[in-house]
Amino acid sequence: MATLDRFARSFLLAEIVSGMALTLSYVFKPKATISYPHEKAPLSPRFKGEHGLRRYPNGEERCIACKLCEAICPAQAITIEAEPREDGSRRTTRYDIDMTKCIYCGMCEEACPVDAIVEGPNLEFATETREELIYQKERLLDNGDRWEAVLAKRLELDAPYR
Repeated sequence: MATLDRFARSFLLAEIVSGMALTLSYVFKPKATISYPHEKAPLSPRFKGEHGLRRYPNGEERCIACKLCEAICPAQAITIEAEPREDGSRRTTRYDIDMTKCIYCGMCEEACPVDAIVEGPNLEFATETREELIYQKERLLDNGDRWEAVLAKRLELDAPYR
């Protein structure tokens, strides 16, 4: 009986027919794809994209040159140089991130005691040369200024998990 059953299944191509029926059922369902440049999928608040340096509301940069982000970076993509100011505090003179080395792990963001370095919502930062992917302090500050409202909201949503 088992031999007859196996022969009937192979002769009638039951598996192929059931597969084609499943395919045909998906033809009439709504499509799950989006037209990417024109439509964008929602991003998680915990998404880690392009880096930025934040400022305080008075315009002063937040980075206190503690170099914790440089020390914790597993890819060694961050380079910081600092010097003391007249009031005794330290501020960075050079803050570089080599985005070709960065693995977007977010450890620099977690190590920062003042939330100065953050990874923003931008995922579209393709360039033509590798030199453009070495971000200096000015570019990082510009990114932070551009995305400040989104970054502040993201940090607020992420606060319960930190």
